[in-house]
Amino acid sequence: MAPRKSTQSKTTQRKTTQRKSTPSKSGKHAAWLEKAHVLTEALPFMQLYDKKTVVIKYGGHAMGDPELSAAFARDVVLLKQAGINPVVVHGGGPQIAEMLQRLGMKSKFAGGLRVTDGKTMEVVEMVLAGSINKQIVTALNQAGGRAIGLSGKDGNLLVAKKTKARTRDPDSNIEKVIDIGFAGEPEKVNPEVLHDLARSDAIPVIAPVATSRNGQTFNVNADTAAGAIAAAIKAERLLMLTDVAGVLDKKGALIEHLNLRQANALIKNGTAIGGMIPKLGTAITARKNGVEAVAILDGRIPHAILLELFTALGAGTLIS
Repeated sequence: MAPRKSTQSKTTQRKTTQRKSTPSKSGKHAAWLEKAHVLTEALPFMQLYDKKTVVIKYGGHAMGDPELSAAFARDVVLLKQAGINPVVVHGGGPQIAEMLQRLGMKSKFAGGLRVTDGKTMEVVEMVLAGSINKQIVTALNQAGGRAIGLSGKDGNLLVAKKTKARTRDPDSNIEKVIDIGFAGEPEKVNPEVLHDLARSDAIPVIAPVATSRNGQTFNVNADTAAGAIAAAIKAERLLMLTDVAGVLDKKGALIEHLNLRQANALIKNGTAIGGMIPKLGTAITARKNGVEAVAILDGRIPHAILLELFTALGAGTLIS
């Protein structure tokens, strides 16, 4: 104990010396005060989320940029140490496409979803539940956390059924069902393994690979998987990281807040396009199934999840 007290004493003396030798109006002192102010402003929000669960869908540019990835890992570990229970669900579309290209396998899409045959499914599972999952786990562990890598198969977490995708012929306007192979959608979530981890200091990192009732492996859209998991564990927040500022209006301006009626209207009137349609659909379903609120965030902004949770401004679009 003596050496530790001695070290603490020296640290205290060093801080005291620095403060005495630095003018109170210096830039350094102002920076210290600003940091203290930020911390005090964050306190009410930290109390709000204390012991609550936050599901984070991680993907896009935030996952591909090394600096953003490192910042994300530190932020998630900070949430855990602050008494919040983070659950990470990740995608990996670009990495899957890259691996398929390296293997000489061409990707096909229908209705905005990847057509996944048997050989493609093997690659999808290898990339999602293998390399990507372990990279995220490693980053969280290096940031001081204790991450546990899972897929939807572990603990029978995600039970999926075959996706019935639909497309509309632009000429005849006739809608038809298309077969997109081993693409699935959540049929049931068994969250017991997540409840067990929530009682520990572990951070679950989940790859959206699931199994059906008869043991067939399915690739599940990461947004959809995150929404289903968030609903099953009654998460306080579902945070969905994307590569745009959030939900945009027809003029390209950010919409900071939406209710369910407004979110539905954006889909129906064509304001929401491309990948934003399934994200809004996931947000609407999650809200209806018990998630307190959903935020679609700009993952290109460093510390986006901290800005959303711990400041009044937020960092994207809140659906509540």
